[in-house]
This record gives sequence, C-alpha cells and structure tokens, in this order.
Amino acid sequence: MPEKAINEIPPDARRLFTKASEAAQRENADYAITLYCQILEKEPGFIECRRLLRAEQQKKAGAGSTGFFKKMMSGAGSSPQIAKAKMIIGKSPAEAMAVAEQVLNSDPNSLAALRIVADAALSLELPQTAAFALETMVKISPKDKALVIEYSERLAASGGDTRSGERALQDLIRTSGYDGDLNQALKNLSARTTMDEGGYNAAASGKASFRDMLKNKEEAVLLEQQSRIVKNESVADRLIAEYQTRLQTEPDNLKITRELAKLYAEKNQFPEAFALFEKLKTTEMANDPGLDRVIGEATVKRFDFDLQQLNPLAADHAEQVAKLAADKAAFQLADCQKRVEKYPTDLAFKFELGVLYFNAGKFAEAIAELQKAQQNPHKKLAAMNYLGQCYAKRKMYDFAARTFQNAIKERATFDDEKKDLVYNLGLAQEAMGKKEEAIEQFKLIYELDISYKDVAKKVDDYYAAQ
Repeated sequence: MPEKAINEIPPDARRLFTKASEAAQRENADYAITLYCQILEKEPGFIECRRLLRAEQQKKAGAGSTGFFKKMMSGAGSSPQIAKAKMIIGKSPAEAMAVAEQVLNSDPNSLAALRIVADAALSLELPQTAAFALETMVKISPKDKALVIEYSERLAASGGDTRSGERALQDLIRTSGYDGDLNQALKNLSARTTMDEGGYNAAASGKASFRDMLKNKEEAVLLEQQSRIVKNESVADRLIAEYQTRLQTEPDNLKITRELAKLYAEKNQFPEAFALFEKLKTTEMANDPGLDRVIGEATVKRFDFDLQQLNPLAADHAEQVAKLAADKAAFQLADCQKRVEKYPTDLAFKFELGVLYFNAGKFAEAIAELQKAQQNPHKKLAAMNYLGQCYAKRKMYDFAARTFQNAIKERATFDDEKKDLVYNLGLAQEAMGKKEEAIEQFKLIYELDISYKDVAKKVDDYYAAQ
C-alpha cells in the first residue's frame, strides 16, 4: 500500500479533506479531527492528512486543559482501546491504526498508541507514516536512546529528511555524553545524507543506479552491506568471513583490517578486535585520528558489554555497576584528552572533550574547549549551546543569554536545534528575573511544538497567573 499525495486520493476524500482543513482554519478542532479520522480510515496512506490530524490533536490537548485536569485526561479510557489495537494489528493493521488514532484524539502523547501507528504502518508498507509516528515519539521521549536510533534508521530506510534524524541523535549525544552506539548511528545517517545530496541515490528517480556508478559491481554490493545501519547476524558473519579470506592474500590491506576489527567489536568479539587494533597502531594508520576514535568507541562498547554481563542478583550489583560506570566515564575523558593532545588542531575532538567536561561538571574546563570548538562550522551551534549552558551553570547568566542569542541568529530554520537554543535562552532570562522576556521565548516554542520539554506547563502557568 503506497503512501499518497492529495492528488492521488479519490475525489470524495479530497472534498472531505477540504472541509476538514477549513474547519481547522476556523479553529473547530473537534470537527476537523473527526473528518481527518474519517479520511484516514479509508486512506491510511494519506500522509499529509495524518500530519494535519496530529497537529489538531496537539492543539486540542493544549487548549483549555492545564495542570491537574490535563494529567487526569491524559490516557483516560485509552487502555481498552490500546489492548484492542494490539489484538487486531496482525490481521488488520489499518483498523489498528484507526483505533490508535482514537486514543491520540484524547491523548496525543500516548507512546503506546504512537507505537501501534508505527508498527501498523510498517505492516502496510507505509515507511513515511512509520517515520512520522517515531518522530512524534522522539519529541515526547528525546532521551530514549533505542527510540532515537530506531527513528534515524527508519528515516534512512524511508528516504525521509535524514537531517532531522541527525539532529535527534546530536541532541541526545549532547545531553548524554559520548556513546558508541549513538555516534555510530550518527555516522551512518550522515553518510546516507551525503549520498543523497551527492546524487548517489538517483536510482529512485530512475535516472541512474548506484551500482552502475561503480565499475566494480561486486565491490558495490560489499559497500552497501558495510553501510547498513544495522547489520544482521548473517550479513556481519558473511563480511567477517570475507575479510578474513581477503587478509590471507592481502595481509597489508589496512582498510580491510580496520573494517574487520570494527565488525569484531560490533559482535562483542573484543579480543579479536583489539588484537587487530594493536596491529594497526604499528602501521601508518597510527597517526590517523579516525583510528583513535574507532578504538575509543570499541572500548566504550566493551564497557557497555561488561555492564550487561553483571549478575543483577549479586549482593554487590549496585557497587559493580557504579564502578564500571565510573571507569567508563574516566576512560572517555582520558581517551579524549589524549586525542586532543595528539591532534591539537582537530576541533571536533575539542568539542567532544568540552561535552565530556560539561557532563563531568567541570564547566571552566568545558568552556575553554568549547570556545575553540565553535570555530568548527559543523560544530558551531552545538558548541555555542553547550557554552551557554556552561555559563548558566556558573551563574553567569548574562554571558549565557548573549551566547544563546548569538547562536539563535545563526539558525534561520526553527528546527529542534533552534528550539533548544531558544528554550535555554528562556531559562537564562528566567534565572536573571526577566520573566516577561523568558516567557516570550517559551511562547515561541509553544506555538510550534506544545510537547517540547515543559514549555506547555510554563506557558499555561503564566496565563493562569494573569
């Protein structure tokens, strides 16, 4: 079932869509929602209609219901409907989506209902609809690592705007610190964006095939498998076997050696991975900053793997977890410090070190690194965002506000990155006692995304106090 544009739906559905849009313009949310739902029951692949429905659901949820009343209404009566949708999703995914939308009509932030929409959309082969559901989920739970990675993967698979996935990953990396899985997902998605912008995916338009752009078709297949965001077991095992065979005849092929080491690390075969990394450190790759980063990521992954292997029933489980977590954080900081010393002109490493210092509560040290990192055009806004937060942590709110304001001027599009900057500016102004200026920042976000952090509560409380 392909997704459809407005010119691809039947005339009667188009007429209904016009009525729904007119109702929305008149701010008759209830009628608009009813009509949008009727259209989607017949045309579940009409993605524009679903986006407009979601906007009306959010608008209705944000209007006239605040504080305790909103909490009481959120999810009210949705459990039986969720259970029903889960029961029928296998046999009738379109019907399950319709039931989930009924839940979202009263609780647009229901993760359970959005999950049903996403899963049902995949069953119906509606990749953009699935990605849109995941996008909404990420806005509600931006710190859910698995969800953010899933969203980025779904965007890549659906041919959607991969930059929004990159921003979601970058936001989580900024708040949670260095994470091998997140960094790998960001690399993969950035590579996909580059391919899209470079015209390598012209096959979608029928103009060219990526394989045809490469002389060696066998190498093209291998490249596709290497760049898959999630390598399933069979692909990973096949690549390992192939690389092992090639290294028998090409023992000095450093690229293959590094790729094999990365695959070993992905499969938690750390002795094999680090044996190859040690070999690479004795070659000309020893001065490759990319190798140092890969080794660091593999080491962090090993820490995460060791954490998973701990016995949760052990009497000292909490102490073991705390020790490993502390060791992991100490390694990340020390490893990044070494890379910054080894590659003093690499501003991306300075940004990474600044973030690690920030997460460790070393704000003065973080400021020193982030001030330099903002000279990197690819890291400028992210560095300024962290820099402003560092000033705020040190109660230098005038510095913080000025930094956020300068960063906001750099970003024309009101995307997630700009939302974060505007929100942080509001917090700084709030801390300075400039409540009217602060609420104006929160209202800017409220108008576009009522579900962003706690802006709804801040704005609702402001008006309630008038």
